[in-house]
Amino acid sequence: MAQPLSKILITANPGPSQKQFLGTLSTDAPKTVELFLSLLPYTQRLIHVRWSGEALWIPLGSDPSTTSQFLALPHENNTSHPAPGHFLLYPGGVSETEFLWAYGGCSFGSKMGQLAGNHFLSVDGTSEEGVSESLRELGVKALWEGNMGVRFEIATGELIEKFEEERRIKIKNMRSKL
Repeated sequence: MAQPLSKILITANPGPSQKQFLGTLSTDAPKTVELFLSLLPYTQRLIHVRWSGEALWIPLGSDPSTTSQFLALPHENNTSHPAPGHFLLYPGGVSETEFLWAYGGCSFGSKMGQLAGNHFLSVDGTSEEGVSESLRELGVKALWEGNMGVRFEIATGELIEKFEEERRIKIKNMRSKL
């Protein structure tokens, strides 16, 4: 298994208006983290949730032939109320298997009622300048414009340096506009 505290680069809405975030995997959900790492690099579609408030969703379906690896996961570090920037994996059962990414107020649920997912990944720096705003912009864009691509990959030293340099430039540009 890879290091539990591996950094993950999350690229949402690839292209000119993409949003990138660095995230840290949780040591409190080791089996969920191990499964997630086995998927990387992982490319999927994000859509806005239907029942849970301010969050994005990657539905994985309810077909046991494609979700059996998720169904075997135990409850780890599970919650129904993720903070902005938290990722949950709901292994399935009452509702379909899915990833949930909170960008604001969220009470995780489905048409079947309240759900609890395994919190396994958190966006870094959600209290820092520009990060929570970028999360909110991403969520609102998904709400009003529909689905968008997302890619998760292990962030190597080179990717982290590039990400941090681009973030410094964005913050500098934001401040110069004030």
